[in-house]
Amino acid sequence: MAAEGGWRPAGGGRRRRRRREEEAEGGAVVRRLREARNDLLSSGFWAACTGAVRAPLGRTTEPPARCVCYGLGRFSCCPAARHQLAFLLLLLEELGVRTGGTGEWGTGGERAPTPRLPLSPQVPPGRCSVFDPAFSAQEAAALVELGLRLLPHNEEGKHGIEGSATLFYMVHCGKALYNNLLWRNWSAGALSKMVIIGNSFKGIEERLLSRILERDYSYIAKVLKGTEEVALPAHPQYLDTFNDTSVHWFPLQKLKELSPEVWDFVEEPTYEEECEIIRKEDGADQRSPAAVES
Repeated sequence: MAAEGGWRPAGGGRRRRRRREEEAEGGAVVRRLREARNDLLSSGFWAACTGAVRAPLGRTTEPPARCVCYGLGRFSCCPAARHQLAFLLLLLEELGVRTGGTGEWGTGGERAPTPRLPLSPQVPPGRCSVFDPAFSAQEAAALVELGLRLLPHNEEGKHGIEGSATLFYMVHCGKALYNNLLWRNWSAGALSKMVIIGNSFKGIEERLLSRILERDYSYIAKVLKGTEEVALPAHPQYLDTFNDTSVHWFPLQKLKELSPEVWDFVEEPTYEEECEIIRKEDGADQRSPAAVES
């Protein structure tokens, strides 16, 4: 349509409406996350879990300075995924993985500007990284605004800690993801700097035939005797959300007691059958949503 000053592009109104709808959807996602956080606190579940969460910190384990989260799922539409994310944010707050000036008060005692998303103290970009190929663009944007960093590619669990004490949050992930993570960090020094919150290793051992565990998930099998594990308590409100979830850590002394042969075999895992994870070659390139990559 012609107008004074030249042509106006058609569809501008539609784009503005779409942008407003996306912003409204993002606000709804954050509101539901805040409700999930309040649920965890008011139900008493979070308070009951703090003992398990603090257990590694009282056993000479170096406090995690970084966090990696895999497999959250579609938290905008799945209540279980939303509660798992809210639990992660409370966990980061508990461990002190946060910035110094984004809370209610500034560093000098003066009142600091209220964060745009005051769900929990924001995590410094790069300190907590998340990945799930299922994230929508709106979910990815919400995670970034909460202070989390999106991993650009599907790592298949093969994330090296590079010498930094690291918490891995992997609730209800496939066994191959844990196995890959252990392989990538297969040394006593690296494993002793890791805490894993996810499917119980004891439960995996109990449910699998020993020959299958040793053949397909050999790194889980080999590290069992070097693992300390505390289960999250059962709660009637979250039986499906956090069932079979434990906090795992690997005391250096226990790892040193394993036989030297345990550390000799470091071949990268391969899986002949369905391994319960999304591989890099499955579907598209499995990148984080392009809308928030830059």
